[in-house]
Amino acid sequence: MSFWITGAKGFIGGHLARELAYAGGSVHGIGHGALEKIEWKRLGLRSWVNGEIDAANLDMLAARHGPPSAVFHLAGGSSVGLAMAQPLEDFCRTVASTARLLEWLRVHSPESAVIAVSSAAVYGSNHAGPISEGAALTPISPYGQHKLMMEQLCGSYSTAFGIRSTVVRLFSVYGPHLRKQLLWDICSRLEQGDCELTLGGTGAEIRDWCDVRDVVRLLAVFGALPQKQSFRVINGGSGRGVCVADIAQLLARHWGRATVRFSGIERAGDPFSLLADDAALREMRFEWRIRAEQGISDYVKWFKERVRA
Repeated sequence: MSFWITGAKGFIGGHLARELAYAGGSVHGIGHGALEKIEWKRLGLRSWVNGEIDAANLDMLAARHGPPSAVFHLAGGSSVGLAMAQPLEDFCRTVASTARLLEWLRVHSPESAVIAVSSAAVYGSNHAGPISEGAALTPISPYGQHKLMMEQLCGSYSTAFGIRSTVVRLFSVYGPHLRKQLLWDICSRLEQGDCELTLGGTGAEIRDWCDVRDVVRLLAVFGALPQKQSFRVINGGSGRGVCVADIAQLLARHWGRATVRFSGIERAGDPFSLLADDAALREMRFEWRIRAEQGISDYVKWFKERVRA
């Protein structure tokens, strides 16, 4: 099968490219950022297009390699904080790129399936326990609002034009090669010798922590399975909630001597609890293999070894 990945240079995209290539897929990537041939081959890509998700670049991919069996759409904003600081840029990255991709597929490759990566941020706040796919969608940040608009575009093109789309709402994805967000920030400060850390938030925030290696296995499943429904939404979460303070303490323990405290000040756009109702994945018998203890240990090991690498 031929797969295209938008945003293949990113954290999840790079892991997904390797997963699909290892399974025998012909994988092609498009997104922002220059990659030398040796780099994109290392990711498992057969080709890489550095540029916008637009008709010209998609035409070029199709002319060289034929239409895709499926498109994994990972391009878009990836940070609540950046979306709060630059909401228009986040809109263009997430919503406009999705509209251009779907329109190209409508005209040139309507049989191609879309696996669109969204976020649990579409649920917003005020969810005390596991959140089902049918829960109210009340995003509290531009980031979450734009992911919801992306989902709505996929649903619209499915209803009106028959473009088959699976939206996967990912929760708190972490793992080797993640160079932003909480784990990266903590390790960066520890590496600089700051062994008494004060972090934003209360530490009591609940998140559904999912190792990226499990996440890309899940995405690959949706790329391989026949899609019976024209449009579907799935929670990409494990159903296991761990508070931020416990994750931070676990990381500090694997690092060595360190003390972690929290400011107690809630952060703008940051829901208190985001925990997946994973009933749909349990019905599929998907197994989350990597627990937080192992995943955090592997992340610290990767972080310490990255300089030598």
